[in-house]
Amino acid sequence: MTAPLFANARETLGPDSGDRVPAALEGEIRKIYARSPLYGQRFPLHSNPLQWSCYREIPALSKKEIVERGHQAFFADYTEIDRGLQTKRYEYESTGGTTQSPMTVIMEEGWWDKQTERAYLASPILREFVGRPYRKCVLAPVGCSSNLCPYEDHPFPHRYFNGTVYLNLSSDPFAFPESEWDRIVVELQATKPDVIEGEPVYLSLLARAVQKRGVKVPSVRAVILTYGKASTQHGRRIFEAFPAPQVDLYGSTEAGYLFVGEAFKDNQRVIDANAFIELVPWRAELPDVFQIHVTTRDREAMPLLRYHTGDIVQQFPTGFRLLGREGNLYFRPDGSLVSPTDIDAVLPANFACWHYSLVQTAERRWDFHYVADELMPHAELESAVAALLGPDTRVNAFRRRVIAPAPSGKFALLKPLAK
Repeated sequence: MTAPLFANARETLGPDSGDRVPAALEGEIRKIYARSPLYGQRFPLHSNPLQWSCYREIPALSKKEIVERGHQAFFADYTEIDRGLQTKRYEYESTGGTTQSPMTVIMEEGWWDKQTERAYLASPILREFVGRPYRKCVLAPVGCSSNLCPYEDHPFPHRYFNGTVYLNLSSDPFAFPESEWDRIVVELQATKPDVIEGEPVYLSLLARAVQKRGVKVPSVRAVILTYGKASTQHGRRIFEAFPAPQVDLYGSTEAGYLFVGEAFKDNQRVIDANAFIELVPWRAELPDVFQIHVTTRDREAMPLLRYHTGDIVQQFPTGFRLLGREGNLYFRPDGSLVSPTDIDAVLPANFACWHYSLVQTAERRWDFHYVADELMPHAELESAVAALLGPDTRVNAFRRRVIAPAPSGKFALLKPLAK
């Protein structure tokens, strides 16, 4: 049987083993089965050595299934979780998805730090920060964890961990009063970060706050765009305030960091030490576009096997591009695909905004909401976006003061009608 396609470097899987699953992947799968009762209950392995035919029968795991079964499905003894949290062997973090119920992720102590270090090592831009002290500021959707629940009014020292400051206390940057932005900018200046990390909309609005106050932060040497899909509009606004290289870092709380590359360069690569990434064909007419199934590596608590993230990637000769969530991509009447990258490409050259969201309201009707300091000419904008979406499409543009995020605190650049 033909082996599935993986995004990892060839040496990560090892030499071609024909019908047999490579030793590195098989070893990880058997460790996962030994650690978590969930997988044996769903599908007992029936070949030794493991064959590709058996591997393909292992059902893909979804976030919905994890939420429904509960994290105790990963532990033979539920009390192990309580003991692990009490002794700090385990940590937890609650995550809210864009379409799913919140999920509590159990992880072994230090697991996320290792994920970060491996991600940095895989990035030429971030590699210099490994193995030495550096300062980082984070501005992103918040969630409660073993260390911090930002919804509480924590003072600055309680939001500072090992050189990292978590700047915000809530998850809608458009709702931050000016006094909150005052505090955030003061803390940013006081920290003098080498790295700024955040969700692109949050960082775009941070750039606006910094510019509005006439502040410079010359210490910044890298900006990490993560937690959501970035538009080139975000990237440009952020670069105006923080003129440093931008890194696109993709992952999730439950799966860890998976891809890293230069922002907007289509050169993302798998962080091989963190996971095996299976590329699953999505649609026959899009041979270079894939769903991804994640098998985590060296994970003790809640290891994931063939985990369906719900995100779509496109392969290029230079690497990969994350297109976005499956539900946040649009198919034209002729079957061709539209992603946020395509929207960026057709926006007029003189168009500038802090954030936008293209929302479908009817079969061939769309609203283009944008937040900008000045009203942009709408005729050219509406015409360009309508031409992208297909014949007989009408687009209405609206300048807004705010664009609300999803309950998770995340934003979507493209919101087609649910099918």
